[in-house]
Amino acid sequence: MGSSLPSKEANLFKVIVKSYETKQYKKGLKAADTILKKFPEHGETLSMKGLTLNCMDRKTEAYDLVRRGLKNDLKSHVCWHVYGLLYRFDREYREAIKCYRNALRIDPDNIEILRDLSLLQVQMRDLTGFIETRQQLLVLKPNHRMNWIGFAVAHHLNSNPLKAIDILEAYEGTLEDDYPPENERYEHSEMLLYKITLLEESELLDRALEEMHKMSSKILDKLTFKEQMASILLKLGRFEEAEKIYRSLLYMNPDNYRYLIGLQKCVQLYSEKGEYTSDEIDKLNALYKLLEEQYGSSSAVKRIPLDFLEGENFREATDNYVRPLLTKGVPSLFSDLSPLYDQKGKASILEELFLYLEDSLKSTGCFPGSSNKEPPSTIMWTMFLVSQHYDRRGQHLLALVKIDEAIAHTPTVIDLYSIKGRILKHAGDLPAAAALADEARSMDLADRYLNSECVTHMLEADQVALAEKTAVLFTKDGDQHNNLHDMQCMWYELASGESYSRQGDLGHALKNFLAVEKHYSDITEDQFDFHSYCLRKMTLRSYVSMLKFQDQLHSHEYFHKAAIGAIRCYVKLHDSPPKAAVEESDEMLNLPASQKKKLRQKQKKAEARAKKEAEERNDEETTSGTSKSGKRQNARPIDLDPHGEKLLQVEDPLAEATKYLKLLQSNSSSSLETHILSFEVNMRKQKILLAFQAVKNLLKLDKNDPDCHRCLIKFFHKISSYPSPVTDAEKLIWNVLEAERPNISQLHGKSLIEVNECFLKMHKDMLMHRAAAAEMLYLLQPDKKAEAIKLIEESENKLAVGNLALGPVNIWKLQDCISVHKLLKTVFNDQGATSRWKTRCADYFPYSTYFEGSQSSAVTRNANKRTDTSSENGLADSHSLIGNLQAFHDLKIQ
Repeated sequence: MGSSLPSKEANLFKVIVKSYETKQYKKGLKAADTILKKFPEHGETLSMKGLTLNCMDRKTEAYDLVRRGLKNDLKSHVCWHVYGLLYRFDREYREAIKCYRNALRIDPDNIEILRDLSLLQVQMRDLTGFIETRQQLLVLKPNHRMNWIGFAVAHHLNSNPLKAIDILEAYEGTLEDDYPPENERYEHSEMLLYKITLLEESELLDRALEEMHKMSSKILDKLTFKEQMASILLKLGRFEEAEKIYRSLLYMNPDNYRYLIGLQKCVQLYSEKGEYTSDEIDKLNALYKLLEEQYGSSSAVKRIPLDFLEGENFREATDNYVRPLLTKGVPSLFSDLSPLYDQKGKASILEELFLYLEDSLKSTGCFPGSSNKEPPSTIMWTMFLVSQHYDRRGQHLLALVKIDEAIAHTPTVIDLYSIKGRILKHAGDLPAAAALADEARSMDLADRYLNSECVTHMLEADQVALAEKTAVLFTKDGDQHNNLHDMQCMWYELASGESYSRQGDLGHALKNFLAVEKHYSDITEDQFDFHSYCLRKMTLRSYVSMLKFQDQLHSHEYFHKAAIGAIRCYVKLHDSPPKAAVEESDEMLNLPASQKKKLRQKQKKAEARAKKEAEERNDEETTSGTSKSGKRQNARPIDLDPHGEKLLQVEDPLAEATKYLKLLQSNSSSSLETHILSFEVNMRKQKILLAFQAVKNLLKLDKNDPDCHRCLIKFFHKISSYPSPVTDAEKLIWNVLEAERPNISQLHGKSLIEVNECFLKMHKDMLMHRAAAAEMLYLLQPDKKAEAIKLIEESENKLAVGNLALGPVNIWKLQDCISVHKLLKTVFNDQGATSRWKTRCADYFPYSTYFEGSQSSAVTRNANKRTDTSSENGLADSHSLIGNLQAFHDLKIQ
């Protein structure tokens, strides 16, 4: 570095490098300017000055200087290395790797470049290249522990744990007998545990066990040691030894579910599906009774039996479990019991038990069979529990009665108002739910959770402005919306995006959905710093686990929702382009080709000029916000598109949608929604085979789903209208479809009309299936519109089978009825049928603001201002919370 410079300037060059490493950027800049006064075309100095400026957020100058430096000295590994670092800062990893490889052609044994290259390779999951680079580092520096470990991890990531074990054993062979010294005992212990994990993963269980016994004195993490020992013994079938260890672990932590499940496996009483014979249930019950005697304070020991017990035993165990929690006043009790509602027959037993406890407390002040008087709060928490039970079963009227009783009993408990808001939300009264949530928030202004819950309810009620004002109460210094983005507050951005989408504001909706996608990109980027840190600190098991998590990152629920929201926005944008874009395209059509080209170039130049001016303003603000050392002061960049208007100006919305669709197909292939969107996008793009692939995937996942049926009928109806194939490509596509059609069982020897009739016959009692069949009947036979509407209107809202609750529970769901209403309004475009359906559903859902039910806050507030041209939630605007709350208090529960 700086070898072509005289000694004085060479020393100054070293100062530049040192200043960069210590983040003293102004000092480094001064040294670079001193050299460049004498040697203005010195490539390495220009490159280092550019790198320094890049750290001061002067990117444009940085790239110009680095490219100029590289041009002046193409054979300098420093210039190529610096160019790669610039690309790395901007997350252009593939370009950075190219630069590093060019640098290595000049200096193939440069440790720093090899190390930087290995970090990029593992970041990009170029595992073959990663192995080669780590091997080269090991050959160059075999006395460096990190190089041995890095080489082993590279093979493990490349699905070759046996090779990783060999490397670790070779490294251990280089160590002395008294290794490790006191200051390295933890790192060595972690390496040994990692090696045992590799042996277990390779199913070399005997060797793993032998290694654990041999190295037990050198492993410091005794808890992990015991857990791993028990796991290996269990896999080896040495149940008695494993049982002893699990019991010793339970003595340390009797509330750990993994230890209890491990103990069940040791006594061979565990089922993944939770299905047991009566004999097994008796044995499990006896086991947990013994554990309860030993660990009386453990809630897990009391809760787990509720999952496998049945009938009277289940009732008795639940009774014993809930009584102390009701006395103590545990608000999360219902959340704890909620999974039991998915098991057949248990919901009715729970209801009988809860009502029995409530009746006894009201009449005697004691639990049944007890003479001890309970505190007054116990009856309140019991009514709180009963109200949540009724809400879960869809009996919102009874739920509201119970929660109102609880509030009348103790009006100062915040949780009561939160749950009442949740019940109203499920009943369909979103403005009243938001009002209740705000009332709960106002009772404890320091509680962030209550604030967040209130914001969620407001966004669901499409009260975006109020939600934002409420959300920023907990941001730094009361700062505005940007802080929510900085904190990666994805739940807010998703709810906000969905609200804007319902209201038709696609710009704001896309901005929120793409912000969530940006967070996931940042999370992926955040792993970069751990590649070297974890190898240095030897946290190898956690490191590999983190990498595996990162590989599945885009399958997370939040990303799934954001990607789906963005795709739907782009599809809407394609179907209904903004007026400005339509007018512009019409204007372009009337111009000759040469003028079109000039106009496009002019527009691009104007956009580039505006972007450059904004960047310069950012640079000026950033420069003024730097310290004496030149370090950045975290100046906030200006948002050039606060309303998402530029996001609406994309040339090809379907191409943008396809980017996110590919991520969903890679990471959420088991989701019906992924393939439904794939069908919608590819049909619009005229990608027939890709659309057909989506139909096949839907049929494979759930052939009885109504949306799957829609896609099947729409696809074959659409291609039947196409003209005969002419080109070779068209003929090939047609031949593929003809060859594949016999593999679809629904189409065997039937016309599409007959397929639709069979689907209706199979699912005649299901509302959404009847609606799908009616829609397809109208598509296939437009002259039968009245018959199709009649199919929907003749649907019966029957009582749910096996529901033994006090009041009736119908099978229709509010969201399904809303979907049918939109279908009648948009697809069938029949105002009479739409009005009749709305009136009918208003009786079924009296609290629904969408259907303007008789007991909804919208009707009570102002019957004269109802509108049917509102957002999807049935709101004309964001009403004041005070008005909503007053309207709700005016409701009379009959």
